Amino acid sequence: MPSSSYRCLEDVVGCKWSVSVISAVAEGVTRPGAIERHVRGISTKVLTERLRKLTAYGLLVKHSYPEVPPRTEYSLTARGKKLARIIEQLHALDREGA
Repeated sequence: MPSSSYRCLEDVVGCKWSVSVISAVAEGVTRPGAIERHVRGISTKVLTERLRKLTAYGLLVKHSYPEVPPRTEYSLTARGKKLARIIEQLHALDREGA
C-alpha cells in the first residue's frame, strides 16, 4: 500500500468521528442531518469536515439532488464498504472480548 494511501487510512481509522460516520452510512443513515443525530456528540462543523475528507479519500460518494429544498445524501464506495466490513469485524471482536 503506498504511503499516501496508508496515511489516509491512519487518518480515517484514527479518528473516532470518521469511523462513526462510515458505520452510520453503512447502517443506511445517508443524509447529513440524520448522520449528525445518529452520531452522538459530533458537531455540524466536524461532520462537514469528515464528510469532505471521506469523500476526498474515495470512501464516500456525495449525491446532490436539485430539489427545493436541496437534498444531499452520501453512500459508501466499494472501498468504503470494505472498510465498513472491517470496522464491523473489529466491533464484533470487541463484543466477544467483553
